[in-house]
Amino acid sequence: MKHLIDLPLWIAGPVAVFLVIGATLTLLGTLGLVQLRSFYDRLHAPTLGTSWGAAAILLASMILFSWVEGRPVAHELVIGVLVMVTTPVTLMLVGRAALHRDRAEGRGDVPPARKTTGSDQG
Repeated sequence: MKHLIDLPLWIAGPVAVFLVIGATLTLLGTLGLVQLRSFYDRLHAPTLGTSWGAAAILLASMILFSWVEGRPVAHELVIGVLVMVTTPVTLMLVGRAALHRDRAEGRGDVPPARKTTGSDQG
């Protein structure tokens, strides 16, 4: 870690800013998960921390290690793309599964299923 002592300020500044932003978004997502009461409210908060929080931390990592290694380090892009793609898809699938379960159990606090007619099936 001795090479990090000699890190120029113009690299250390953006790295620190991205780390603080990523950590803050992840913390907000965690607090939202703990504080919000209903399952459907809790779905949204962790996705903020998972997607944008992780993206900011990955940007900080890319900047830092590209400077330290003297070459572009882009394998974090693969991680970022996978997180940014899978998080919303997982959110939708978990939300739809919970909605289906709640409708099947007859809970009154969820909207009823929409009836499809012949004209809706396009």
